[in-house]
Amino acid sequence: MTSKSRGAFSEVLGLLRPFRVIVVVSIMLGMLGGLSITALLATINDALNAAATPSTRVVLTFIGLCAVALVTSILSDIGTNHVGQHIIAGLRKSLGEKVLLAPIEQIERFRSYRLIPVLTHDVDTVSDFAFSFAPLAIAFTVTLGCLSYLAYLSLPMFALLMVALVIGTALQYVARSKGIKGFQAAREAEDELQKHYSAIAAGAKELRIHRPRRQRMFSQRIEGTADFICNTHIRAVNTFVVAKTLGSMLFFVVIGLALVLQSMWLGSDKAVLSGFVLVLLYMKGPMEYLITTLPVVSRANIAFKRIADLAEQFSSPEPHLLLSDKDAPKPVVEHLELRDVHFAFPAVDGSKPFALGPVNLSIAQGEIVFIVGENGGGKTTLIKLLLGLYAPQGGEIILNGKPVLAHNRDDYRQLFTTIFADYYLFDELVQGEQNVPEDANRYLERLEISHKVSIRDGAFSTTDLSTGQRKRLALLNAWLEERPVLVFDEWAADQDPAFRRIFYTELLPELKYLGKTIIVISHDDRYFDVADQLVRMEGGRVVAQKQSLTAV
Repeated sequence: MTSKSRGAFSEVLGLLRPFRVIVVVSIMLGMLGGLSITALLATINDALNAAATPSTRVVLTFIGLCAVALVTSILSDIGTNHVGQHIIAGLRKSLGEKVLLAPIEQIERFRSYRLIPVLTHDVDTVSDFAFSFAPLAIAFTVTLGCLSYLAYLSLPMFALLMVALVIGTALQYVARSKGIKGFQAAREAEDELQKHYSAIAAGAKELRIHRPRRQRMFSQRIEGTADFICNTHIRAVNTFVVAKTLGSMLFFVVIGLALVLQSMWLGSDKAVLSGFVLVLLYMKGPMEYLITTLPVVSRANIAFKRIADLAEQFSSPEPHLLLSDKDAPKPVVEHLELRDVHFAFPAVDGSKPFALGPVNLSIAQGEIVFIVGENGGGKTTLIKLLLGLYAPQGGEIILNGKPVLAHNRDDYRQLFTTIFADYYLFDELVQGEQNVPEDANRYLERLEISHKVSIRDGAFSTTDLSTGQRKRLALLNAWLEERPVLVFDEWAADQDPAFRRIFYTELLPELKYLGKTIIVISHDDRYFDVADQLVRMEGGRVVAQKQSLTAV
């Protein structure tokens, strides 16, 4: 197990601590059940070879052992189920918290097509492993008890059995070494398949009007990757199947040798021979369960590595970023300033990293600020710095004369309402402790969308709308949040000309009249005169800045 998988395994063990009493009791009950089954086999063997009818003591012993095996197995499984479910729930909550608390640039680098399989597939794989604790304890104890009883019956035949077990263990070791490589390759391919699924959903329109790309996407990407996963799993599992079957046959080889060599090693005592065969045949079941669990352990090991990789990627949560429903009081934003701020992304595949800054920018309360420039000039990066989503690598952000630092950065973010170009529209209108205003539907009329959607029980009746209409819903949400600063990242790009004019010439002035500070990323040069301040970005720097009602 690598250091990463050990780290994830340690995290699971940490989740086990609150349930350690239940875990220990469940394992002990499972072992007691296994010993009861072993004793039951010995009792059955003695009864089969007894000259007289079984005595009352033997019958009561048989009934008692059956009852103990039944009750302990049930209680052990119930305890394992309870602990297993809580471990998985805890793991899901822990991973979800890591994602929510991670710096935004880490989430952007990790990519959703890698994130989702870890949160779903890998956690489910760990759950399969977690629920096997008690059955493994029972199978292991039964096997150990049976081996002890077999050694008691005949040491020579026990030695022969141990030789067979060593050979079987060697086969399983080879199978596991080869099988785990296959499972690892299949798991990596599942990330690629998730990426292709995202592509066919997001690029559905483009694929329908481009037949060669569509055919290649299916035949080479979807079909090819799915077949690779299928064939790799088949080969990996078949390796375990062959090893398991050969191991099973070794039991019958030992039984055959016992029958052939009984006169030499066992003498004429038929009770010893029948007991040896009976216990050996029963032990085959628990042994096969232990062997069958090996693929589960192998997949769990891979899942632990994936979970550990995610945990390592998100191992530096933002300081003081606590999940709380209580909002801190929002101060009036009198003045917002970026002072010598700069930020650089890490280089990717040897390419030159994009760097922004140093940037100096001053925004007063109630201003409408347009940030303009060509694509790739750093406008969105500047906005993310201004919002506190990225922490400046140099310089500082000043709010009302005081610097924004790590301990108050999340409170600072709550001053903004933002609609990004790649925004996500939530169904619910979150208003903190306040209810959604009763006249919220009036805003829908103002946005000319009341005929499509309404607000019911604090949520939109539907979000299945066009891109432009969904952006209007996002604007409504921003309106209702009543935060002092509104940021629009190319909001008008998906609006028709008529409503685009309404946005620039009516809605923005109305918001300014209400005392809002407004920051807009825009390419609509015909409306640049609406801005109180125009900031032009190029190559990560502010190349022009004008306090005027005239476009630069």
